[in-house]
Amino acid sequence: MSKQKLTKVASAAVTTVAILGLTACGGGGNTAVRIMVPNSPGGGYDTTARVAAKIIEDEKINNDVEVYNLEGAGGTTGLAKLVSQKGKTGELMLMGLGVVGATFTQKSDKTLADTTPIARLISEPDTIVVPADSPYDTVAELKAAWAKSPGDFPVGGGSSPGGPDHLAAHLTAEALGIEPKDVNYVVYDGGGPLLNGLLSGEVKAGFSGVGEYKDQIEGGQLKVLAVTSGDRVPGFKAPTLKEQGVDLEFINWRGLVAPPSIPKAEVTRLIEMTDELHDTKAWKDAEEESGWTDSYLTGKDFGDYIDEQNQQVEDLLDELGLV
Repeated sequence: MSKQKLTKVASAAVTTVAILGLTACGGGGNTAVRIMVPNSPGGGYDTTARVAAKIIEDEKINNDVEVYNLEGAGGTTGLAKLVSQKGKTGELMLMGLGVVGATFTQKSDKTLADTTPIARLISEPDTIVVPADSPYDTVAELKAAWAKSPGDFPVGGGSSPGGPDHLAAHLTAEALGIEPKDVNYVVYDGGGPLLNGLLSGEVKAGFSGVGEYKDQIEGGQLKVLAVTSGDRVPGFKAPTLKEQGVDLEFINWRGLVAPPSIPKAEVTRLIEMTDELHDTKAWKDAEEESGWTDSYLTGKDFGDYIDEQNQQVEDLLDELGLV
């Protein structure tokens, strides 16, 4: 090869290295991120992931964020895929209390202890909703009908057994004096299918995250009988269970985890990306609009929280006789 050609090759190589160097030093903005949603479109996980991805891109925190759905087994199908991507960068899963519970009820051989915790983002209560033409306007009226014959009174939720809606339904029943084992709980894979079940009359009442049906409530398709938080949700016209004499407070949460054994630099990059997301006005506005409570927690602290939740959910499922 001639000296001139060698010079050209060397020059091209230097240019390529320089470009790669700029990309590597450009932070999250130049590195693709994929966020898996482990259930169907339209649910709480899906909404949270897509709102976060849009803000990350709009605020130029990262220029390439893809959200995709992988349904199955209460989120444990997605969990198994994430765990199988050991060491892979640029991958996240939006998850929450539902995936914690599903690892028990689905007897999953993969758990959240196998993942890398990145950030807990938000928490929110569940709501108890009924179709707009339902005869029930209060929790007391719902209880009167539900307690007569729980097996003939189907209620639904957008999470599988062990998930937040499932737990909320059974805990509400217990607080109302209904035996949890007698509850006829119909499983829907996310908020979209549950909405269809409510409007078609398949279920008499639904349990779902506070932000999922805000549009349908405001649009007159659904009415909300209660929220499961200790206090009323700002901007959400619904009484708490406690206001209606029911001694129960229940909160769901959502966050992001990554595959196991990813480089420390990748953990730092992903946490810094969520730090920037959390600090934007757009994210704070989204929290307020959706009825979410800011519950930001990252890294090891989030991992410790997941460990606590694992133990609490296992104890609760055992207490209710649901596993």
